[in-house]
Amino acid sequence: MISKEEAVHILKEEGCEEKVIQHCLLVSEVAVKLAEKNKAMGRTVDVRLTEIGGILHDLGRAQTHGMDHAVVGAKLAEKHGVEKPVLDIIKKHIGAGITPEEAFFLGLPNDDYMPRTWEEKIVAHADNMVKGTKVITLKKRNKILKENGADKELRQRIKDLAHEVDPDEPNDFDVETAVENDEE
Repeated sequence: MISKEEAVHILKEEGCEEKVIQHCLLVSEVAVKLAEKNKAMGRTVDVRLTEIGGILHDLGRAQTHGMDHAVVGAKLAEKHGVEKPVLDIIKKHIGAGITPEEAFFLGLPNDDYMPRTWEEKIVAHADNMVKGTKVITLKKRNKILKENGADKELRQRIKDLAHEVDPDEPNDFDVETAVENDEE
C-alpha cells in the first residue's frame, strides 16, 4: 500500500489544485475517524486503505470536474501503480454510488459504481460530509443536493449510506421536507 505522502505526491504530480488537495486531506481525515469507529463497532475495516482512498478519491479532478472524475481518477491512479482496492474507492465514491442506469445516463463506461466494501462506503460518506474544506451535516448535504436538482431517490440513498456507515449521524429528517427550514 502506498503511503500518505506518496498519495499526496500523486495528487500534486497530476496537477490537482491546492483546494482539491485540501479537500481530499479533510475527506481522508473524516474517513479515518469513521473507519476507526466502524472497527470499534466490530466491523472489519482497513483504516490505512480508507485513509489512502480518501486522499486519492478526487484525483480525477486534476483533469475534469465532471461526473466522470471518478473514472478518470481511477485510471490516473492505476497509471501510478496504485492498488486495486484504492482504485475501487476512487471509482465508487460519488454520492452513495451510481446505479447502472445513472451511469448510462451520465455517459460513463458500463461498470459497477456502487460502494460495496466498508472502505468504499466510508470514503463515499466522508466525501458527502465535506464541502470544499468544511465538514457539513447530512441535512445540509441534502439541502445542497436538492438545490442542485438531485432527485429524492439519490438523496435517500445518501441518507441511507450515512446511517449504515455512521449510525450516530443525525438523520431524523425526511429528504423532501427537511430543506424548507434548514438554516445550516
